[in-house]
Formats: sequence, C-alpha cells, structure tokens
Amino acid sequence: MIETPDNFATDIARENWIDRFAPASIRPYLRLARADRPIGTWLLLLPCWWSIALATATWPDAKMFALFAIGALVMRGAGCTVNDIVDRKIDARVARTATRPIASGEISVFRALVFLGLQLLLGLIILLQFNAFAVTLGVSSLVLIGLYPFMKRLTYWPQLFLGFTFNWGALLGWAAVTGTLSPPAIALYAAGIFWTLGYDTIYAHQDKEDDILIGVKSTALKFGNATAPWMLGFYTATVALMGWAGFLAGLGWPFHLSLAVGALHLVWQIKSLDISDPKNCLSRFKSNRNFGLIMLAGIIAAQTAG
Repeated sequence: MIETPDNFATDIARENWIDRFAPASIRPYLRLARADRPIGTWLLLLPCWWSIALATATWPDAKMFALFAIGALVMRGAGCTVNDIVDRKIDARVARTATRPIASGEISVFRALVFLGLQLLLGLIILLQFNAFAVTLGVSSLVLIGLYPFMKRLTYWPQLFLGFTFNWGALLGWAAVTGTLSPPAIALYAAGIFWTLGYDTIYAHQDKEDDILIGVKSTALKFGNATAPWMLGFYTATVALMGWAGFLAGLGWPFHLSLAVGALHLVWQIKSLDISDPKNCLSRFKSNRNFGLIMLAGIIAAQTAG
C-alpha cells in the first residue's frame, strides 16, 4: 500500500458506494465517469438550472430540470472519458490520478471509446427532447469538450477554456425554454466563466508540483502565491455579472439577497484558502456547489415572489 501524506487529496476514494454496491465488472466504468464524485456534475448542472429558472417567470419546469440533471451526469461522464483517454500517460505519472481506470490499465482505450460512444448516444437522446435551436446549440458544445483536454499543454489558462465548456448550459438552458438566446443568458454565461476560473484554479493547486514535473500548465502555476488577488478579481466579476443577468431578467429583492449571501461565501473561500494544503483546496473547491445552490434558490424565489 502506498503511503501518502496526511494532507494528500486522493483522486479515487475506495470503499465508497461503487465498491459496496456496484457489480465488479462495471466499477471501472463508473469510476471513469466520476460517478463516485458528483461535484463535477453539480458544477456542470447548476448553470443549466440557473438559466432555466432565469428564463421562466414562475416555477421552473420539473421535467426540464430532470432532463438537464440526467444530461449533466451523462455529459460530465463523457467529458471525463475524453479527458482520461487524452491524458492517460500524464495521469499515470501523477500520484493523485495514477489509479484512474485508463491510466492504471483497468480499461483499455478501445473499451473507453465504446463507453464514450454510449454516453454520447444517451446524451443525444436527452438533447433531442428540446427544440431545434437548443439541439444545435447542444451539439456544438462537443467541439469544446473535445478540445479542452489539450489546453493544459498549450496555455497557462486551461481553466478559462474549462469555463467556456462547463458553463455552456447557461446558454442551453435558456435556449431550451425560449428557443433563442438573450442578453440575460449571455451575462449568466460570462458569470459562469469567471466562477470556473476561480474554483478550478483552487482545484489546480492540488496538482501543481506534479504539473511542473511533467510540463503541463495551469492558472495555479501562473498565479502561484498571488492566487488570492486573482481569485478576488474572478469572483468579483462573477458576482457583478450574475447581478447584471438578474437585472436584465427583472429579478427582485430575493435574488439580490441571495447574491449577497453568495458573495460572502466566495469571500470565505478566498480568505480560508490554503494553496499549500491539497485537502483544504479540495474542500474549498467542493464548496462551490453551495454557492450554486444559493444562487439557484435566489433566482427561483425572485421569479415566484410575485
């Protein structure tokens, strides 16, 4: 058994629900899709839910919420599969990711490609439940999903490209409701990009030593000890653009109250972040689900207050 420091943030925790309940034959595929780590699904889903709620002048449609939830689970898994195929040699050299199914040899590249095809097919079936404009918009996101894994080799800003990719749902949710795009959705998308720049910089600080050794880039490496001022800038832009989206959509005081609470949460992340402690980074990263839920509650409350 490999010894790890007390503050080491493992990528795959054993003895979770997959090990306890899933048949042995499908466990590697569930891990490949990150089914045991739902935070990525939440961070992909929440901009979708924000946008649906922002585009709906009353309670958001429960069926649409459910379809987007399933779609986020499937497409996050597909994105992870693409990422792990592309990064298999890098992952094998990084302590936190060496046990991932492709990097460790549990799943061959061919089987991973077959699994990816099944995920994309299911994602397409879900996408086809929406209007034609939303379908076209959704399919176009595949370009971003395919390109993202290569960005860390090309630029110190792969987190920016992840923001473009992970917040596409802010556009797609609005399109699914209205059949078009409008300024509130654009502002929401921009807010999500800055939000992702913040939270994924936190996440990247877990890997910075390994990233230096293997020669890949990140905003964590670019900012180093100056991370906190950059985070303040990113999160200030997030709050400002979220506020602008709410203003354009005509949201009232419940939204602005939630925005203030959400802003305080982001300030807490910055103030309590310890970039030298991987466990601290992981917990602050995961806490972004709370920010997303706070904002969702505010949007729905504002839409239904009247």
